Amino acid sequence: MTQASALYAGGVVHQRLTPRRHRLEKRIFWLLLDLSEVDGLARRLGLFSRNRWNLFAFFDKDHGDGSGRPLRAQVETRLAAIGVDLGGGAIRLLTMPRVFGFVFNPISVYYCQAADGRLAAISYEVTSTFGERRWYDLAVTATDDVFRQTCAKSLYVSPFLGMEMQYRFRGRAPADRVALTVGCADARGTVLTASLWGERRPLTDGALAKTAVTFPLMTLKVLAAIHWEALLLWLKGVPVTLAQKPKAVLAGDAR
Repeated sequence: MTQASALYAGGVVHQRLTPRRHRLEKRIFWLLLDLSEVDGLARRLGLFSRNRWNLFAFFDKDHGDGSGRPLRAQVETRLAAIGVDLGGGAIRLLTMPRVFGFVFNPISVYYCQAADGRLAAISYEVTSTFGERRWYDLAVTATDDVFRQTCAKSLYVSPFLGMEMQYRFRGRAPADRVALTVGCADARGTVLTASLWGERRPLTDGALAKTAVTFPLMTLKVLAAIHWEALLLWLKGVPVTLAQKPKAVLAGDAR
């Protein structure tokens, strides 16, 4: 049987349109992990492990409610609340793994398929630098291969973005390429767009070793870049917005 899990190497582009224009572009990589294949990958690969230290590692507690409970069960429970039953279909998670034990994922994406292989829902898992987490669980209704979804923002993730905003998602399910654009809009229009793209590569020890050289300490650099770009925005005079103090525990579902 063909392996669904893969490695995607590509980049991200953020473009702020108002009140000051600002653009950043970074090279980055992700793993697409079929949740049913993670244990097999950990047994087969020398550079990848599940729930234990390695050059690359996937820890269940880095996702979902942080409890380490099976992620599939968590996702299925949330999808049931919006009337989506996968009927045993695959759930594939696009995310960055731990690299040398460290990870921070601003967004991870669960592509959820029905039993017939059709993309039935997507769960966007957003994590703030304060340690809060929200899930935007949205059914897919498009009949072609492009999905478009919207939802209200419910997590304070940036001091330069207010809460009264809407997310607009557009993309395709991962294949030879992965692509996703997230627009953030307020009552006056789009404030920010963030796009990711990547080219599929086989998930092998050779590919992981090459990735470690091409993207050294990638996950640590992601967090460092967030704070650096925040400083640049502040220096440009982008106003800071205030929100209530973040809770100390992971927040629940926010569809």
